[in-house]
Amino acid sequence: MSAAEAAAMRRALALAAGGPPHGPNPRVGCVLLGPHGDVLAEGRHEGAGTPHAEVAALAAARAAGRPTAGATAVVTLEPCRHTGRTGPCTRALVEAGVARVVAAVEDPGPRAGGGAEELRAAGVDVVVGHAREEAEALTRYWRHAVATGRPFVTLKWASTLDGRVAAPDGTSRWLTGAPARADVHRRRAGADAVVVGTGTALVDDPWLTTRDPGTDRPLPRQPLRTVVGRRPLPPGARLLDDAAETLLLPTHDVEAVLTALAEREVRHAWVEGGPTLAAAFLRAGAVDEVVAYLAPALLGGGPAVVADLGAVSVRDTVRLDLVSVETVGGDVALVARPRRGPARTSSTTSTTSTTSTTGTTAAAPASAPAGRTS
Repeated sequence: MSAAEAAAMRRALALAAGGPPHGPNPRVGCVLLGPHGDVLAEGRHEGAGTPHAEVAALAAARAAGRPTAGATAVVTLEPCRHTGRTGPCTRALVEAGVARVVAAVEDPGPRAGGGAEELRAAGVDVVVGHAREEAEALTRYWRHAVATGRPFVTLKWASTLDGRVAAPDGTSRWLTGAPARADVHRRRAGADAVVVGTGTALVDDPWLTTRDPGTDRPLPRQPLRTVVGRRPLPPGARLLDDAAETLLLPTHDVEAVLTALAEREVRHAWVEGGPTLAAAFLRAGAVDEVVAYLAPALLGGGPAVVADLGAVSVRDTVRLDLVSVETVGGDVALVARPRRGPARTSSTTSTTSTTSTTGTTAAAPASAPAGRTS
């Protein structure tokens, strides 16, 4: 790569980072360079149904009257080769006379992927792999969903140092301080859906909205509130208000929950349920990340963070690899990722029936995400 291409990739990554963090499609940025390394135009993907970054950059070059024949497209994701809500980027690049493509990372989608080979077959010089780590970080949740057919799952809890999420009388507000709660809202706002069990919904009566830490006002965009379990919510439950959409899933089957969320094009699910729901996701091997807030306090009794995982010996321990630890106010926020091994079998049963409730939507069968949908 030339120095101009390296600088263009840094700019493309910045463009991608400024794109919408939610929705079914990845964040992608593109910079077009002339034959002598001069910047012709740039673009980024603004969300489902809008032009992809490469097409947006080509349109900007045309609008500025700058020829693209012999140009280099520096893009954070391999150009797609399929027709969805928009046409294939590979064809647009070839028709524009682009001579070289520098992409940070491959597209893992079964339909959209393979664009590099298609471009090479058309005579375009293609290089893939520069700034791979940065590009993968920008598309982490999307890439996981495309590769696995299910959302990336973050399991969150707040507990005392002795692992209690509530006192023996059931009270749990507030174990952690205001800065930690504000951090939860910040992280929750980055998810497409927030998931709890009916037990948490009935005991805590939460809103599960994301709010501005300074004003406590709801943010303009809210994640899909998802309630798992067969017990009905009372008519006055906060989860049934109009602050955000709520999806009721009358099942205990984790796979059914993930399938329903995938059908809704959820790429990142934030699970905040209590010990029972946490254990169900862990037993199913469906947790990709744990975010734990630890308060420097002791209760000595009350429910533990996670219910029975079926462990009978230390050798059955679910091991996690530490990613980060930081102090948040007077508490500690810890991020870890489970070490992958054989999935544990869930002891819960499933139901395929769904019910519709006022202010809610019912689940539907899902298919695996195919990649970029526009």
